[in-house]
Amino acid sequence: MSSRPLKMRRILSTVFLASLLAGGAVQAAPLEFAEQEIRAAAKSMGVTPPQVTFAVDHALGEQAYRVNRAVDGAIKVTAGDAAGAMYGGLDVAESLRLGTLDALASDSRVHAPHIINRGLKFNLPLDFRTPTYSDRATASQANIPEMWSMDFWHGFLDEMARDRYNVLSLWSLHPFPSLVKVPEFPDVALDDVWQGKPEADGHYQQGELVKKISIDEKIAFWREVMSYAQARGIGVYLFTWNVFTSGATGKYGITDTMDNPATIAYTRASVRELVKTYPLLAGLGITAGEHMPDATDEAKENWLWATYGEGVRDAVGAKPQRPFRLIHRFHQTGFGAITKHWKDFPGPFDFSFKYSIAHMYSITNPPMVKPALALLPPTSKMWLTVRNDDIYTFRFGDPDYLRDYVVNMPPASQLGGFYMGSDGYCPGRDFLDRDPEPGPRQLVIEKQWYSFMLLGRLSYDPTLSDAHFERVLAARFPGVMAHEVYRALQAASQTMPLVTRFFWGDIDIKWFPEGSVRGRDNKGYLTVLDFAEGESMPGANVLNIRQWRANLIAKRPMNGTTPLQIADALEGAGHDALQSVSVLRPLTAGAHATEFRKTLVDCEALGWLALSYAEKIRAACDLGLYDLSHNPDEQRSAVRHLETALDAWKHYAAVRDGQYFPALYGRAGYVNITELTSKVAGDLELARNWKPNSVRANVPGQNTEAGFGN
Repeated sequence: MSSRPLKMRRILSTVFLASLLAGGAVQAAPLEFAEQEIRAAAKSMGVTPPQVTFAVDHALGEQAYRVNRAVDGAIKVTAGDAAGAMYGGLDVAESLRLGTLDALASDSRVHAPHIINRGLKFNLPLDFRTPTYSDRATASQANIPEMWSMDFWHGFLDEMARDRYNVLSLWSLHPFPSLVKVPEFPDVALDDVWQGKPEADGHYQQGELVKKISIDEKIAFWREVMSYAQARGIGVYLFTWNVFTSGATGKYGITDTMDNPATIAYTRASVRELVKTYPLLAGLGITAGEHMPDATDEAKENWLWATYGEGVRDAVGAKPQRPFRLIHRFHQTGFGAITKHWKDFPGPFDFSFKYSIAHMYSITNPPMVKPALALLPPTSKMWLTVRNDDIYTFRFGDPDYLRDYVVNMPPASQLGGFYMGSDGYCPGRDFLDRDPEPGPRQLVIEKQWYSFMLLGRLSYDPTLSDAHFERVLAARFPGVMAHEVYRALQAASQTMPLVTRFFWGDIDIKWFPEGSVRGRDNKGYLTVLDFAEGESMPGANVLNIRQWRANLIAKRPMNGTTPLQIADALEGAGHDALQSVSVLRPLTAGAHATEFRKTLVDCEALGWLALSYAEKIRAACDLGLYDLSHNPDEQRSAVRHLETALDAWKHYAAVRDGQYFPALYGRAGYVNITELTSKVAGDLELARNWKPNSVRANVPGQNTEAGFGN
């Protein structure tokens, strides 16, 4: 390796100057970040940094790059733009850590993004007075002070760039009082930051002042956040739900009703000021129907245009120089009304759809978006809201699953991009860990680094091999068997997809697999009877128990994966995870020994959860048959399976709760795995006292047994 010091040598062509150096330090910053990462990688490996030069070739395309060796032996990164140059530099840094720099430099292929916009969804708890969706929850309230910490955003955005994410979508019910000053409504702007205080019933009330800060200082803060994001190649979008007026209600006659002229005027002015105040804001996302009771599609879109549409036009004009994007969620509204009202929007206009509804960890090719894609005009793209309301607590990661998930997304001709995140959990700092490291709590994106890295890297380049990720794990945990760590994480990560494709609750209030619970009006533990009556996921080709039972009795072909096959797969995944953990547990991983230990705990917990679900599904199958046959052997078999399920759940609770606190989640409610053990034990009594014909053939909102399996 060259002993010459690293330098970022810029080739001073006219094209290069125009593309990278326009705007000065802001445009140069992505290269500076890459340089820092290369130096840090070399230092961590105890080697002298290589000489690296950067050049531009626009023909490579957006975010693309090529790495090779120049004649003088230097590493040369040729990129299509500043983001591509940064990604090329990050690739050099990673190759230094993995010992693959020579292979990278000898591979002359062009690295280009498979998906052009790869983002994260972050429900933003700005203040108790200006909440985000479902933020009366442990993680959201604890993270309110972190949202006003530049250290937090520096760490978060750095991790996003390393993982190749380039879109940050921030979601809030009504953020304007915490972000802008509106001249016509001066008293709406909020100084300071307030946090919620938990009450005995699990709800929150306004608690304490956590930061003294003026609205002008808030504006300066978020301008700096957006500038730092740009320096990492990341565009920031703000999404809202409607109609909400948090922090403004009662001032100047403002209410959260659609037909209030004061609300319309205030919202329009707030949107105008938001766009003007933050010149680096890339766009807005909007929602129809979330708080528009009984309104027609026409009325919803009329309100949205009168507020958001006109507000953007007031800020940028009818023919803007600034390409401000509007993303209209395909949610509780009609396509015809959208296209009618938004035909004159002065900028890019796209749509958004909840791709896997709330459960990205289910199947890799969810079919729900297909009808919406059929309506998509050629001038617009579809952005995918990729919701992970499946796994909040644990470290996990399955490259094969995420590679297939990315490859199965709509084609580039229709796909605007995606943003991945949850509604029930705030991915800020982790406040679940009972034994955190000294100092600020770990970022969730750092704790769950492997799963975030997999989705980001594979959505940029799905050809990255499993061997590459084994090398990543070997570098992270030196001195242990990387293939066994890979195997443990992959096996543990199969728990949620397997059980969720069998038991489908489309939104997160219907199904939270970490606790087998549902929230809101249906709050509570989902019993073995619920499993016997449950639906499987659309498009998963998995038979629910009523379908399986009907086909079995009629001696029809199954024509799909059966519940017992799902149970077998869960058992196999659970045993594989536990076996790998047992092999790895005696080993240590150097500087990352604590993280390694906690990773094994997470894999073990998910392994026991898989075994518990496997036995619960088998018991539900037995009870489904006993329900019609009245054969006591089937009832006794169900009881035996539930005894084993309870034993596995007790192991799961002990492992999980030994490492993590219980928590109140925004959608699933308060989840305490140890306390739920009594509910799991209740399945035994339910089975022992089972009354024939307890399984309803027709469950409201579900299909019937007629024709199942045909």
